[in-house]
Amino acid sequence: MLANTVTRRDFIKIGGLSSIGLTLGFYTPAGAKENSIELLTKESAETLGVELNAWVSIDTTGKVTLMNHRSEMGQGSYQTVPQIIAEELEVNLDQVQILFAPGNGAKYGSQLTGGSSTVRGAYKHLMKVGASAREMLIEAAANKWAVSKTDCYAENGFVIHRASGKKFGYGELVQEASKLQPPKDMKLKEAKNYKVIRQSLPRQDTPLKTNGTAIFGLDKKLPGMLYAVVERNPRFAGKIKSVDDTETKKVPGVRHVISVKMSVFASLREGVAVVADTLWAATQGRKALKVQWDDAGFEHLNTEQLFTRMRDDLKKPGLSQRTGGNADAVFNKAEKKVEAVYETPYESHSCMEPLNCIAHFKGDSCDIWGPIQAPDWIQSLLTGLIGLPPEKINVNMTFLGGGFGRKAFMDYPHEAAVISKEINAPVQVVWTREDDMTQGPFRPGAVYECKAGLSKQGNIQSFQAKIAAQNMDHQWPGADKSTFNGSTVEGLPEGYFESISHYSFSDIPTESPIPVMWWRSVYSSTNGFAYESFIDELSREAGQDPLDFRRKYLGSERYQSLIDTLEQKSNWKARGKNEGWGVAITECFKTTVGEIVKVSRNADGKIKIDKVIAVMDCGWHVNPDIVKGQVEGSIIMALGAAIKHETHFTDGKAVERNFDSYKMPRINEIPEIEVYIMDNEEKPGGVGEPGLPPFSPALTNAIFDLTGKRIRKLPFNINEV
Repeated sequence: MLANTVTRRDFIKIGGLSSIGLTLGFYTPAGAKENSIELLTKESAETLGVELNAWVSIDTTGKVTLMNHRSEMGQGSYQTVPQIIAEELEVNLDQVQILFAPGNGAKYGSQLTGGSSTVRGAYKHLMKVGASAREMLIEAAANKWAVSKTDCYAENGFVIHRASGKKFGYGELVQEASKLQPPKDMKLKEAKNYKVIRQSLPRQDTPLKTNGTAIFGLDKKLPGMLYAVVERNPRFAGKIKSVDDTETKKVPGVRHVISVKMSVFASLREGVAVVADTLWAATQGRKALKVQWDDAGFEHLNTEQLFTRMRDDLKKPGLSQRTGGNADAVFNKAEKKVEAVYETPYESHSCMEPLNCIAHFKGDSCDIWGPIQAPDWIQSLLTGLIGLPPEKINVNMTFLGGGFGRKAFMDYPHEAAVISKEINAPVQVVWTREDDMTQGPFRPGAVYECKAGLSKQGNIQSFQAKIAAQNMDHQWPGADKSTFNGSTVEGLPEGYFESISHYSFSDIPTESPIPVMWWRSVYSSTNGFAYESFIDELSREAGQDPLDFRRKYLGSERYQSLIDTLEQKSNWKARGKNEGWGVAITECFKTTVGEIVKVSRNADGKIKIDKVIAVMDCGWHVNPDIVKGQVEGSIIMALGAAIKHETHFTDGKAVERNFDSYKMPRINEIPEIEVYIMDNEEKPGGVGEPGLPPFSPALTNAIFDLTGKRIRKLPFNINEV
């Protein structure tokens, strides 16, 4: 496996982009309809003057190289992208090597690993590339044997003649195949004929990560590379007043002490970089540094002030994202009125691998290496900030030790590029755990006001929700702050909008200097708690079974099948009197997930989580084991956010600095988790994030079922319930 050690130039050599190999990719012609692609070989791309995105390359030895255009942060793209291609190419994954594609949005389209979009955004293109290469190899073999293509088939890297059993390895056919035109139309396999897709094949990155050969950002080294750490303003928006680096420059190995600015949305965060021969020297130099900050001109808020502001904001008219009927009028006339307010905290991403990035500014080009979720975004940002065209900014992905949205941001590569340009040398900027936890951007805290009107029969007549929280989109340069939050309804299953006639969803964008951004499942992680907790409250007020209540409003066949499976796998109807059972169903990134949590009291009278049953309907999917692993990981992350950790602020500064105060769930606290995947051929939805939003409401709904206590604020201390 050569992932992360191969440059684009090396890949061209390895992949057989010369006349002796078959390389196949696609491009989108100018003016083409959305999702319209044209398949090309290397030769035909050169004729058209197009730079080919080489997805599949086979050399004369039969070595198959498959490209992964997305980052790998544990979610499984390093396995699933090649697994899709390999299915139609008729090769086993042990016959291939896998490479990360270099950043190039023009060639590979969006390379953002976010929004659980890797499979659902490209699966058909990837299958067509694999099928086209297979058909070209079959045609090349048929021509050699002077037989019809229909008399031949491909299997395990060979083309075989049905009648005689003669066969050619792919490597023997690449010269002839490379001269053929890719087929315009090809029939993709039906699911019943899959050999690789839908199989829980061992992940190709697991051996690399267990034997130490996988290259993460912190592992990458360049010749002559220096190391840097940065003292940044702890209040995010302050300026440097003065710097005393006298003692810092006395530390052996320290080379430079420079002031730097990095882009954070529409702001520039200031800091002082200490650059040294070793990371140890840079760290010691930073400890000796004395910086005074000018923190005038902006608010220094604490946590209670932030949430008071959000609660006050709820009294203001909201910016409506989605309305239907006349929710206000119907609510005012309703027989029963139900109202509740929910709160969710600010959160750190706290990836196990702290932020880091290598930059080598060379004057006319710049190389970037690191744990990066969005290489094409970095190219776009740096083009405007360091004065180089995008084709001169080479962004190379390493493995990521977690991302959760944080490593899709562009601040830390920008900072590394600025430092490299200043010192005229390659540099690796390393963030400490304390930097990573206290500098943000954070998941925004939020306060929700929910109101509903019920009929005498317990039917929902109106449903209203208003959210007060910082709007991530309002932080970008030139943002229109009069616009509503486009994610206000994120997390709520679409079926509710079809069954409830009168509804209103709006937001009030709370202002704060604290930077906020995407966190696993984005606003669904907070919306889901509020909306599914409130749905549960409505079911109780209506005197109806919580699962049956949801079934009544989620009427489509897909929803009903998921609810049936959830009921069957949990044995919902057989729940006991001394147990608490809670359910929640959320929907994000085109995937619906239902979860049931079972709780009870232990011998000490404390709440314990006995079991979580999760059912995911993500439509067409690739590797069941990866799907289940992502749901399990999402549930554990949601557990931490529900009962363990949050980021507080005092005097404008983040309080929690490391895992001694930002507590993570321990292995002995993880309940039994069962995951079931709905089997259908619907369009694929996301997998990496949708398992997170339903857990916290299912947990608190279960606690209410057991204790009668309604929890409306996260996190809560489960030992004190």
